[in-house]
Amino acid sequence: QMEATDGEDLIRDADPLIVPPNGGMNELLNVGQEDNMQGQMDEFLGPQAEYNEEEEERKYYRRKRLGVIKNVLAASFGAMIVYSVYMGLLQMQLILHYDMTYREVKYSNLGLQDIDRKMLMGINVTPIIGLLYTPVLIRFLGTKWMMFLASGIYALFVSTNYWERYYTLVPSAVAIGVAIVPLWASLGNYITRMAQQYYEYANYKEEHVQEQKKLPKGACHSYIIVFQSVFNIIFSLSFIFAELPMRLVLNGYLRDSIHILHNVKKCGAEISGVIPGFNTTVLTNLPRSMLLIQVESVLMGFAFLAMIIFLVLCGPAYRPTEEIDLRSIGWGNIFQLPFKHLRDYRLRLLCPFFVYSGFEVLFAIKGFSLSYGVCGLGLDKLWLLIVVYGLSCSVFSTLSLCLLRLPRWVCLVGGAAVHVALLVALMVFSPEPKNASYGPLLVISVLWGLGTALNKTGVSTLLGILYAEEKERLDFVYTIYHWFQAIAIFIVYLWSNLPMRAKLSILLATVLLACYCYWVMERRLAGKVPYRLPRIPRPRHKVSVGFFFLVSRLFDDQKSQQHRMWPFNIQGGPYVSIYRKNKHFMLVNRFYLYNVLYMIAIVSKTHINTCFPLLMNLH
Repeated sequence: QMEATDGEDLIRDADPLIVPPNGGMNELLNVGQEDNMQGQMDEFLGPQAEYNEEEEERKYYRRKRLGVIKNVLAASFGAMIVYSVYMGLLQMQLILHYDMTYREVKYSNLGLQDIDRKMLMGINVTPIIGLLYTPVLIRFLGTKWMMFLASGIYALFVSTNYWERYYTLVPSAVAIGVAIVPLWASLGNYITRMAQQYYEYANYKEEHVQEQKKLPKGACHSYIIVFQSVFNIIFSLSFIFAELPMRLVLNGYLRDSIHILHNVKKCGAEISGVIPGFNTTVLTNLPRSMLLIQVESVLMGFAFLAMIIFLVLCGPAYRPTEEIDLRSIGWGNIFQLPFKHLRDYRLRLLCPFFVYSGFEVLFAIKGFSLSYGVCGLGLDKLWLLIVVYGLSCSVFSTLSLCLLRLPRWVCLVGGAAVHVALLVALMVFSPEPKNASYGPLLVISVLWGLGTALNKTGVSTLLGILYAEEKERLDFVYTIYHWFQAIAIFIVYLWSNLPMRAKLSILLATVLLACYCYWVMERRLAGKVPYRLPRIPRPRHKVSVGFFFLVSRLFDDQKSQQHRMWPFNIQGGPYVSIYRKNKHFMLVNRFYLYNVLYMIAIVSKTHINTCFPLLMNLH
């Protein structure tokens, strides 16, 4: 027993086998994991072998350039759809309202002809005051939002045709007149700004682009030429699409030319007014009301599509900071600057071309197409003349791309020369009523479209080139351009009853005067005669400095009586009111105020009494 006990003691005294704890293994594993994580962090944060900063920058600005092209196409298609809907609906509406049977059966006591006269007055007369409000609207809303709002007004005009009454049609027509000048000024400004942006994205490494300085002279002229040409190519298609309601719907209800032109004795240069003796019944039977509602619904859908295009696909014309700067020069200055820009002799000498630009388009649609085309071929062929004219405008707008190689006067002088020859020919041309041949009328439509294309693209491109480096003046310049076009629209509205040769003489005198004034302008520019540009005031930003006083107990009793502040008296809400001399001064974010108080307290509690009076007196 003693031996066993001694053995047991020997066993107890022996050092036990100690199993290594798991902690040792974990420590080894943690060391390895830390090294692995450090390597991953170095690999993640360090320079990437596959990353090429220059290549990524190039791809970024390539996407920006594609975005600019998308903006130009979206604005062009949006404007084309808006005017296709507007002109197509207005044409169909005027033809229906002209028919005496339609008026008597559907609206016997409404007086549709009187409503139509007041509608046309609203559309043609209201734009005269466009110079007063257009720059203010564009600066207040922004270029993109102005286009969107104007397209919405055109959609409103379409919607009022569901319920044809005086109180729906006439106010919507006045709204159209109000929106014409802002829409076109915004479009011209937008296309030119896209050309400037494309230049900036294509030359992003240039120092003047990186520092957002004024562009060098002539830097973006080629982009302006291309973008204005693309816009006019697409927009001119609106004349074609505007004839779809006439061709597909209304043409099946029109009487033949023998009945409509039965009392018409002469056409063309020999007549006075539009078409004397034109029959007052032009429809064989009345279109179903449901058919007209369906047509108007389709047009309404396309008007909404144009609004969506402007809203979604068109990007902003200016950076946010530039938009703020444009508005910050003061609304009084914005109102005055369009008038002050007329001191520039370049704009003054281009004014006759602006007026002629309005004359010639309306003469093609109203004067030539009706007094020559409809009078000679019949009302059912009106769509053909307008389609040929629009197609000619669209195709020949590509000729303005020749300005990339030729002098800039080629477009304007070429278009004017074509129109001078046609005006002289039209003074002696009188087609035979009801039996006129298609050939001469279609040739004149094609050639007039050629002159219109060169004139429109030439004027828009020339304005963009002259003011390419003055992006803060573009809205004023294009407002003046389209305001003079509105003056021309008003004059055409007034001269409806004049003899045709008198109208042609006015057109001929205007185009010759425009060519002479343009020659004088180019001669002055070649002689380096300085032009006078009005000074645009510096932006006036309202900047509030710091927190003038935060807690009344930081001051003595006298100061706390003079400068009261209640930073925590607004229940809930993220903002607090700061008061100075018992007057509301500014709103400050509550959490920002807490952070400032906390940081000041951490920096130095002893300096609070000295720093707050200084902050208070900074304003």
